[in-house]
Amino acid sequence: MGETRVMIRINTSARCGILGNPSDGFFGKTIAVPARNFHAQIILFECNRIEILPGPSDHVAFNSLDDLIADLKINGYYGGFRLIKAAIKQFHDYVKLNGINLEDKQFTIRYTSNIPRQVGLAGSSAIITSTIKALANFYGITIEKPVMANYVLWSETKELGISAGLQDRVVQVYDEPIFMDFDEDYMKEHGYGKYGTMDPNAFPPMYLAYKINLTHKATAHNDVRKQWLNGDEKVRRVMQEIAANAQKGYDALLKDDQEGFKACIDKNFDLRASIYSIAVENLEMIKLARSIGATAKFPGSGGAIIGTFSDDQMLETLKREFSKLNCDVVRLTLI
Repeated sequence: MGETRVMIRINTSARCGILGNPSDGFFGKTIAVPARNFHAQIILFECNRIEILPGPSDHVAFNSLDDLIADLKINGYYGGFRLIKAAIKQFHDYVKLNGINLEDKQFTIRYTSNIPRQVGLAGSSAIITSTIKALANFYGITIEKPVMANYVLWSETKELGISAGLQDRVVQVYDEPIFMDFDEDYMKEHGYGKYGTMDPNAFPPMYLAYKINLTHKATAHNDVRKQWLNGDEKVRRVMQEIAANAQKGYDALLKDDQEGFKACIDKNFDLRASIYSIAVENLEMIKLARSIGATAKFPGSGGAIIGTFSDDQMLETLKREFSKLNCDVVRLTLI
């Protein structure tokens, strides 16, 4: 009989920013949760050589030239291969930096993901997070969670040149709701922020609405970071207000002040909209949800919204009305 092959499976959920984003990139505070409705999975098993198998975004055959171009708009030129390669590189950097001698064994790795693409739910970092967790498991290495989150981030920023912040990587590494304080002095001293886990049962019922079949990322780009670095008074003040609003929402949850928390959801978006350009299709989603009576903000950078709803009837109304905007709506699963 052949040797039994140990197979490692690591799932990483999509991420939803609940409060505070995008202040995480500006020494702010955020609350984020794993959205267990969707996940990316890495499967890794020992083999006689290192091999990365193609996944759902690594297409090599197309029905037409238009299909090929559409795929490029969604997945770029490398699909998921580059994410896994970048994660392996950063894992290797961690091992070398810490003087760890790895067992001489190789692996085959493949991924799947049902996280909606291009709508700001951190699908790419979910693949990277799962990869680094799987490698640590495979080689029997323990990486502290706040440190691992840094290596997930660096896989995107240092290796791939992707603009990204720590929030997504922290919640995906911890795999539970997290309150994050990216205090500048603390970050400089420790290399990461202050992270505290939260009870998923503390949150009121929440929905997630997202665009389907997007062929481009539904975000509006502007010069907020440049303005912040240049000391723009309004941008700096609003970022501080966004962070303070996250703290207020966190405190409200601890006191079971559901109405206070809900108010913070809407305020987060309103503050963001005061300094960021909002794409028309994204603003349309916000306005529709609020017209139905739900709260609404972005869970990421656009293409999806998140908020609270009052009862099942409102949730069904959200599903019906958002379908007219080519959007799906799900009740957010945190457990």
